[in-house]
Amino acid sequence: MAKNMAPILHILVISLSYSFLFVTSSSQNSQSLYHNSQPTSSSKPNLLVLPIQQDASTKLHWGNILKRTPLMQVPVLLDLNGKHLWVTCSQHYSSSTYQAPFCHSTQCSRANTHQCFTCTDSTTSRPGCHNNTCGLISSNPVTQESGLGELAQDVLALHSTHGSKLGSLVKIPQFLFSCAPTFLTQKGLPNNVQGALGLGHAPISLPNQLFSHFGLKRQFTMCLSSYPTSNGAILFGDINDPNNNNYIHNSLDVLHDMVYTPLTISKQGEYFIQVSAIRVNKHMVIPTKNPSMFPSSSSSSYHESSEIGGAMITTTNPYTVLRHSIFEVFTQVFANNVPKQAQVKAVGPFGLCYDTKKISGGVPSVDLIMDKSDVVWRISGENLMVQAQDGVSCLGFVDGGVHTRAGIALGTHQLEENLVVFDLARSRVGFNTNSLKSHGKSCSNLFDLNNP
Repeated sequence: MAKNMAPILHILVISLSYSFLFVTSSSQNSQSLYHNSQPTSSSKPNLLVLPIQQDASTKLHWGNILKRTPLMQVPVLLDLNGKHLWVTCSQHYSSSTYQAPFCHSTQCSRANTHQCFTCTDSTTSRPGCHNNTCGLISSNPVTQESGLGELAQDVLALHSTHGSKLGSLVKIPQFLFSCAPTFLTQKGLPNNVQGALGLGHAPISLPNQLFSHFGLKRQFTMCLSSYPTSNGAILFGDINDPNNNNYIHNSLDVLHDMVYTPLTISKQGEYFIQVSAIRVNKHMVIPTKNPSMFPSSSSSSYHESSEIGGAMITTTNPYTVLRHSIFEVFTQVFANNVPKQAQVKAVGPFGLCYDTKKISGGVPSVDLIMDKSDVVWRISGENLMVQAQDGVSCLGFVDGGVHTRAGIALGTHQLEENLVVFDLARSRVGFNTNSLKSHGKSCSNLFDLNNP
């Protein structure tokens, strides 16, 4: 009898030991569930898709991620340079698979945090509120506010692709994220969002967890729609793989039109590209090695990142932000190439505005010249000008002042309707020389984002 019981006791001890690695809990509050008759797949995907859309009020972009058990749609801000996914968990978090790793566990090490978290908000344990768990700092990328929350893990699901269509859902059962303080969502973000989705170069960012779990090529592609009523998307995986070409509808011309420039990643995991100069109607604005754009190593700390990459790509600035010295010269050169009688009083946050009727014939395009003179990102048309008021169009660039993280921070208005490839495996960024609209296409009709 004792001999027969030994294997059972051994299994029981292993099970109990494993349970001590986590704190588990589930809120009883309910929320509308994500209904999808398409079954989940256990096969290895080639490409994963996350639909993204613009918020009409803030002009920032957000998407619904599928999390928890049962799966629910959770709206989150797209934060290209964010270090991880964070959401608020203090209310309406219901999941049977939520776990909070204990302090000093393997999960803490993977998230690169060595802080321990103690919850003082409640006498009852709940998602985001346990003791002796990992602490993880999350930040609102718009207000720059930050707060300590609880490292957690739960189910996350994304759609795979099947030919030219969306395919079945695939899951990461133990996706690491942060249950962050509620106050982080109270300023600067779209009204509906419950957190931010970090795509930066960091251990537990969304791309890194997807690459690791599914064995995808270390590449993701961003296509942001310029209209709140239509979707763009983030694609995870190799869009140049012949197996994935069918998903990008009739758009081999778009892929062939792409040019590439080196990608530099800052110590904070932010994405930078080298911009050697800005050109307006063949007039050079910022010459190569301009000291105000690429400061020396002796410059003060706020210049650190611009020194290594020149221009930071962001999704948390609605418009491109220029350091003051660059902004002054740029707007002066641009104004010299537009009839002076068309100019009107500036409408904030912009510094240069025009009577829309008086520039109906068009305005000069702006070229960002990369590491090589023949690698150019052209900004024109709707990507260049913003309808700030009825009858008033403004140059969609903002004066960031003297103390900026980068000489140039490319904003979402300039990124919209462009296929931007972050090829981390080859340390390069790909983009279309001109907007997709020059090909008669847009982000909303490039992919099939309808549920199967």
